[in-house]
Amino acid sequence: MTDRPKTTLRDCIYGLAVGDALGVPYEFRLRDTFECTDMIGYGTHGQPAGTWSDDTSMTLATCDSIRELGYIDTADMRDKFVSWIARGEYTIDGVFDCGGTTARALRTGKGGSGERDNGNGSLMRIAPLAFTDATDEEISKVSAITHAHRTSTESCVTFIELMRSAMDGALPSWALQLKSAPEHEIRSGGFVRDTLKAASWCFVNTNSYEDCVLAAVNLGDDTDTTAAVAGALAGTAYGMDAIPQEWIDTLRGKDLIENCLF
Repeated sequence: MTDRPKTTLRDCIYGLAVGDALGVPYEFRLRDTFECTDMIGYGTHGQPAGTWSDDTSMTLATCDSIRELGYIDTADMRDKFVSWIARGEYTIDGVFDCGGTTARALRTGKGGSGERDNGNGSLMRIAPLAFTDATDEEISKVSAITHAHRTSTESCVTFIELMRSAMDGALPSWALQLKSAPEHEIRSGGFVRDTLKAASWCFVNTNSYEDCVLAAVNLGDDTDTTAAVAGALAGTAYGMDAIPQEWIDTLRGKDLIENCLF
């Protein structure tokens, strides 16, 4: 990791989008009932191969806000999230997946702050902040647009710390300790802490972008988000050149991605 050129936001976002698209066809399927080996279409959501979900859409909205303003503004980000869910902006063919906490927060203008509001809906879109000088407080506020409980905001802060560590090629001890964790201890549902742990586990137990995101999808259940978070991390660490070219070629909406990068 330390030999490669300086990481760019593009590496991260393509890593995230490809992981997301790999996972979309398998979402909600149980572990060991399928094997993902390549980018396919249809499946759970009936989308063509290379289609990404809300994970990438909300990440692009986050990027686009920073691109336009040059700084972090949660009100502007919220407006862009509303444009996504209400009008299909930042999507390829419209919205086909959205978490309940996110939908409710964007409808009411208030992020979910209860114990049951700790899905992974802010973690999945937080990666761009690793490429800014965002403080822990700012990261927490960006999470709180939709997910305001401390469990969610702290998970986002931890992930950005991990992303920045991956850029430097030196991971924190808690992540390295996951190398000894057996797969049966890794949960891959929608709880934010589980997603953070699962994505980190995939990263530290593989040696390439491809192996990392395939491992994430094959954990089952919330396949697109686990692979999107793992893909953001692996894309950051290995670079866009490490993503199989066939997957890049199949990925839809690349012009939209490019237009949102800062």
